[in-house]
This record gives sequence, structure tokens and C-alpha cells, in this order.
Amino acid sequence: MPLEPRLPHGHRSWKPRDALLALPLGLIATVMLVDSLSPSDVVLPLDPLLIAAPAITASFANSLITGIIGAIDVAGMAETGLLHHLLGSMFFDTEVVALVAVAVIVTVCRRLRERHWRELTQVRAVSEATQRVVLRPLPRRIGPLRVASVYLAAQEQALIGGDLYAAIRTSTGTRLIIGDVMGKGLTAIGDAALLLGAFREAAHRQAALPDLMAYLEHSVCWNLAEPTEADQAAECFITAAVIDIPDATPQMHMVTCGHPPPLLLHERQISTLRATRPAPPLGLGELTSPDYHVDTFPLEPGDLLLMYTDGVIEARDPRGAFYPLAERAGSRVRDSPQALIHHLRTDLLAHVGGHLSDDAAMIALERTNGPAPNSSRSSRAPPRTDAEPRLLKGTARCATCRFHLAPPFRPRVTLSRYVILETSIGVALWGRVRRWRSRR
Repeated sequence: MPLEPRLPHGHRSWKPRDALLALPLGLIATVMLVDSLSPSDVVLPLDPLLIAAPAITASFANSLITGIIGAIDVAGMAETGLLHHLLGSMFFDTEVVALVAVAVIVTVCRRLRERHWRELTQVRAVSEATQRVVLRPLPRRIGPLRVASVYLAAQEQALIGGDLYAAIRTSTGTRLIIGDVMGKGLTAIGDAALLLGAFREAAHRQAALPDLMAYLEHSVCWNLAEPTEADQAAECFITAAVIDIPDATPQMHMVTCGHPPPLLLHERQISTLRATRPAPPLGLGELTSPDYHVDTFPLEPGDLLLMYTDGVIEARDPRGAFYPLAERAGSRVRDSPQALIHHLRTDLLAHVGGHLSDDAAMIALERTNGPAPNSSRSSRAPPRTDAEPRLLKGTARCATCRFHLAPPFRPRVTLSRYVILETSIGVALWGRVRRWRSRR
């Protein structure tokens, strides 16, 4: 996080709102000046205007400055009473008490507002951090791929919604997932987090794409089997597309589960990569027997792949026309992934008038000519030597999805736990010995 430049001790940076302090101070000075220039036997009805000074200050300043302005306000009114010999009169004393009460109430209200604002800021920071953990930002470089992404949440003050994407580096290439959860709100975010967690946990294991999709389907079905509202469980499904891009060959492998097909920008031409036999969305596997067919397409150096969710192509303008993604992306075939995503984001928001009715996500990636960098942690994984991944000791195989499950959890024995265990056994044995001696 970049640090702000420090100023010399005792100084602080000037802010534009500091100039607003001239309003209440000018009001107080004007009233006092007019009262001082008026004859002592003439009392102008200007004192009630002083009540506005602390109220104006509270609209832009903190509680401390508001209290100081209130104190100056009361002192100015008291000086006016001394000048015109009004102290002690019931009418003037009532005005002073009213001014003090208003200044105190405004200052306390401003203090409470600051406290609530700090709590809201803290809650929002925690919420944003939690959302970023669920949907991690994609790096600009993943192996030999240059990547750019954008996420537009339909709900205000939210960073994510029901759309999802992720990328995992393996020892042989890069795997990406993009999907869309049916529904909105916290339920959709929970389902998206579940699928992303299952993908990150399983994608690096080098299993074939059909086995990976079967594992994701099984994870979604497990989630639906948990106790929840019947209507939500019956209507929940997730459209997804998983793409495997090997480093060694200029091609890509794709499995689609009811998700919109990606677009390929190749030599100033744009084409739609439609799946031969798309599978049903994840979560509907119990209704059918899904067959996860792998489609292979060329992805040469310089080609640009654009993946998106249905919130992009189903976005409507005020006249009801859908957003022409292929047409808008086809006019930018020579752009970099970052430039393409920036243009499509700006153009999409302009098309809908600034606010989307559904979540939207886009990923653009370009294969480069250079070799894959070995800086990522996952790229240092040992290569697979057999046709299937090796099973760890105690690893089980899922009969439904034919995927290797993690070994069972075993508690770690540490020195402190060992000492506690030995002490407990010794105390128990000593108690038995004492009871045996007492019987004899």
C-alpha cells in the first residue's frame, strides 16, 4: 500500500473543506461587528442568527471543530449582552441557554455520526476483504498468457455477486473457470464460493477435464443436499465453462456446462467457440447422466480469447436491445487484453445507462510467444509421471465422480500435547495407587 508523504511535525495538508470554516466564523464576526457598531440603546434582532453557526459547521467538520465553533458562538453572544447591558434579562438569558443547548446537541449528534461512520467503514472494509478472498483478482500474467478481467456486480456497494471466475497454474498449463450462479444476493455468493473452492482444490491435481467436471458436479450436489429452503435447493444450478490451456501446444481444451460460448479473436476475425455436446448446468446431474465432452480449439500466439457471463450479452439498453458483444469486441481485435476489457466495460455501462440489472464478468487472455515464467507457486509443482495422479497414503476414491479425495485428517502430535497426555495418565495411575493402598 503506498504511503502518503509525511509533512513536518505540527503541520498537516490543507484540504478544500477547511475553507468552509469561513462560513460560520464569518457569520459570527458579522453579527458581532454589527452589534458593536450599533448604539448601545439599540438592540438589533441578529442574535438568533448565531444558532446557525454550529449547525453549518457540523455539516462538514468533525465534532471537535463543531464544539469549538459553538463555544466561540456562545462567547460572541455573551459579549453582545455585555455591550448592550442585556445580561440578567430573562429574554436574553433564554437566548443564551437556547444557543448553548443547540451547540451541545449538534456537537453530540456529530460525535455519534462519526462513531457510526467509523463502524460502517470498518464493516465495509471487512466485507470487501472477505469478498476479495472469495473472488481473487486474476494476475496480469499467468504462464505464457496475458490476462485481464473485470467484474461488475449488479447490487450496489458489492464487489461480487453470483458470477465467478478463477485461474490455476499447473505443471503443464493453465486452467480457468467462469460461471454464473442462478439467483442473486448472499445465497448466490455462497454457491459461487463453494464452486470456486472446489475448483481451486481440485484443478491442480492434473485430472482429466471430465473427471474435474464430475468432481465439481458432485461438490454442488453435496451443497444442495444440506438443509436449506426447499425452493432454493430445487432451483439452484450453476452454468460454467472450464478451459485447459497447455503450455506446450497452441491449443485449448474446453468443457461447457450450459455456459455462453467464448469468443476467439484471430487475425482480425472473431469466431464463436461453440461446444459440440454441452453438458447441463452444474447441480442438475441427478436429473440426467451428464457426459462431459472435451472440445479442442486452436489458440495460437497472438490470439485473444474472450470469456463472459450471460449478464453481458443479456444487458439491455433503454429501448430493450441486447448488448452486441461480438460486434463490439470484433472492432477491437488488435487490442491487448487490458485495452479490450477496459473498452468493453466502458461501452457496456454506456449501453445500459450506467447500471446493470444482473452481475457481469469478462476475462480476456492472449497467448504470447515467450516461454512460461516459473515464478508462480503452482508452476513449481512436480510433473505427473503416470496417466493418473498418484494416491497418497490413506487417499480414497469417490465412486460417483471417479476423483481422488483427500486423505483423512490425523491430529498432529506435538511436544506440549505429549506432555499433557503423559501427565494425565500419571495423575490417573497415582489416584488408583492411593485408593489401592487405602484399602489395604
